[in-house]
Amino acid sequence: MTTSWHPALRPCLEGYVGYREDSGMPLRMRTMPTSSVTLIINLGEPLKLITMPDPGFGGGAFAAFVAGMHDGPGLYEHPGGQLGIQVDLTPLGAYRLLGMPMHVLTNVAVDLGDLLGPRAGSLVARLVETPSWAERFDLLDELLLARLTGGPMPAPEVTEAWRLLAASAGRVTIADLTAEVGWSRKHLVDRFKEQIGLSPKIMARVLRFHHARTMLDRPAPAPVAEVAMACGYYDQAHLNREFRALAGCTPTEMLASRVPGGGVSG
Repeated sequence: MTTSWHPALRPCLEGYVGYREDSGMPLRMRTMPTSSVTLIINLGEPLKLITMPDPGFGGGAFAAFVAGMHDGPGLYEHPGGQLGIQVDLTPLGAYRLLGMPMHVLTNVAVDLGDLLGPRAGSLVARLVETPSWAERFDLLDELLLARLTGGPMPAPEVTEAWRLLAASAGRVTIADLTAEVGWSRKHLVDRFKEQIGLSPKIMARVLRFHHARTMLDRPAPAPVAEVAMACGYYDQAHLNREFRALAGCTPTEMLASRVPGGGVSG
């Protein structure tokens, strides 16, 4: 179930989704880079995160966690069904709401309790006890609005650089970004990583990949070669290499492994 959220939160969020899935058997799913920071709150059994792009990530079972921006594939397993809420945060929205340098979350997942303290456990318990999705989303509004008031404001230059990158689906050059915002390349990279999580160059790669994946996920996608050209790749071979680096599979393998509900099996 999807829903709208409080108007004050709109710049920070891409959406709330409540979900219930019953596969009847354990299932491993691949995660891929996206343009958002993901908060997962499980209302049923914890999810087992097996790998993340950071090789130092130890994995484990999580009742609620935040996955930062990443530039590679991950793998998780659910025990035969899922019940929970996914909150997709814009990168700058996550910076405001979490109040921490976003590079700390890059390529890993962090337990929500480690970020919010004991309040995270009480939130999950209240969400489990709440009978309706609408009331659950109201509780999330309450939590996020409280954090919004005290969160750091992104630098206008980073906000503009992010806007330009996102609007172009990763096709604007870093030289153009520095010229537009008036910062040196090094200063832009440092501040962008602090407030977004990835460098502008890697973020551009992720955005191009995300655009290509969105096009390929359509019910009747265009041929892969046409998608490659539309998304700024040199050719289909270039697109295949980027998919292997960022998703751990080729576009053809991704399409063949899709499962009902939009996921990709591991």
